[in-house]
Amino acid sequence: MLDALGTPQNLLLLGGTSEIALTLAQRYLERGPLRVVLAARPSSGREAARARLVERGATVEIVDFDARDTASHRDVIEKACAGGDVDVALVAFGVLGDEERAWQDHDAAIELAEVNYVGAVSSGVLLGERMRKQGHGVIVALSSIAGERVRRSNFVYGSTKAGMDGFYLGLGEALAPDGVHVLVVRPGFVRTRMTAGREAAPLAATADQVADAIIEGVAKRRDLVWVPGALRAVMSGLRHVPRPVFRRLTL
Repeated sequence: MLDALGTPQNLLLLGGTSEIALTLAQRYLERGPLRVVLAARPSSGREAARARLVERGATVEIVDFDARDTASHRDVIEKACAGGDVDVALVAFGVLGDEERAWQDHDAAIELAEVNYVGAVSSGVLLGERMRKQGHGVIVALSSIAGERVRRSNFVYGSTKAGMDGFYLGLGEALAPDGVHVLVVRPGFVRTRMTAGREAAPLAATADQVADAIIEGVAKRRDLVWVPGALRAVMSGLRHVPRPVFRRLTL
């Protein structure tokens, strides 16, 4: 259960090598003991993530997780919960891909759709089912402003995030009567390994900023947060720009 300050005792990271996921775990560790389940594909990065959290005092469990292998997802969630109820589950996996290749290469497009949308929906349904049985819990879905209004520059990625975002907002409404909370997080450009080598967009954020926004959103039971907060006003304006004008913007 979350304590009075909204701090979990058990944290599940789906996409456990994500910099945002690991930063979130470290932030919670600053508050006290924490059991962390790292769900990710076997890799040296996963082992490094485990060592990083153990060094900071976490009790860490490892579960193999592949976003595209939806048939295995029920087993993943069961293993993650075998050691106790999950208080907060962060859905942090995703692929960005190459923007121009994504709409011209069938395999690349399918990978984006299967990881970012299908895998996210599969995980969300199973997390919701589990937390309903618990009678408590928070699902945090790491979305993106790319899904708020899909742009020509990355429309395949943006479309997957739009679908994922809409699913989790709806899931939050559906699970609320059962005491389960869903928080959708919409960061803009975040400086991480995933975006290394790309030119930072205006209002770029860090993994620390995203983690802090998640912690505050969980504690205050918010449904949706933007990172940084100023993006909410920016995207509200862009959402109403007529398409002929929007098409000419360099975004």
